[in-house]
Amino acid sequence: MTKLCQITALLTGKKTAVTKTLTEIYHRFQKPALFNGLTKRYYSASEEGETFPDEFQNIQQTVQTSLVDIREAMTGLLDLVATQDKANSIAKADVVWNGQTILSAVPVTHLLFLEKQLTDLHTALGAIPILDPQEKWEYDANAACYGSEPSETNKTKKVPRTHVKYDATEQHPAQTEMYHEDIVIGRWKTNKFSTAIPARDKIALLKRIEQLRDAVKLAREEANSIEVTDVKYGKEIFDFIMGIQNTP
Repeated sequence: MTKLCQITALLTGKKTAVTKTLTEIYHRFQKPALFNGLTKRYYSASEEGETFPDEFQNIQQTVQTSLVDIREAMTGLLDLVATQDKANSIAKADVVWNGQTILSAVPVTHLLFLEKQLTDLHTALGAIPILDPQEKWEYDANAACYGSEPSETNKTKKVPRTHVKYDATEQHPAQTEMYHEDIVIGRWKTNKFSTAIPARDKIALLKRIEQLRDAVKLAREEANSIEVTDVKYGKEIFDFIMGIQNTP
């Protein structure tokens, strides 16, 4: 059985590591370009037309990988603090939402901690990039990302033209002026890719965190424990946040 002093010694470093992970991923979420990619290929309008190199933008990050990183970082911390809090208190309470018992017999001190963690998590995940609503996206399971319908745009080139303002006469030469005309010489065909998530999924994710946080607030006054026993709450918490339904 783990001693309370051992848990306390581990907590400081664990809290620091989790805060660093959440901060790094929060800033990562604020850079949507890391989660998007595209390929851009030029098609000339004629065989004699100019050619242009293909353009690529590789996906550098995925939302799902970031969520896994957060889950892995926070699960251990939640478990450690739960064990410490259970040893420091007696009162216990169930965390219940809409008739569903999410957590059972949770200590009050852990409920206070959990409420703070859920607030931080809500802030971090609030920065998750979402798919551009102006595009029509389809999920590609093989590529593990979304792809947009291809779009085409014209490639133009400025061609010099001469405008005759006055024709030549016996006394005066013709008066002309130079101007440039945009002509279509080809087209770009663009396919966009993204590991961002649909707005509805982000809304649902944040709503589940808010529901859990509200349930914790209602239960925190009732939860206590005096025994130092290992508590494993992290998996259940993230299963609920991620919408994973556990069957008996």
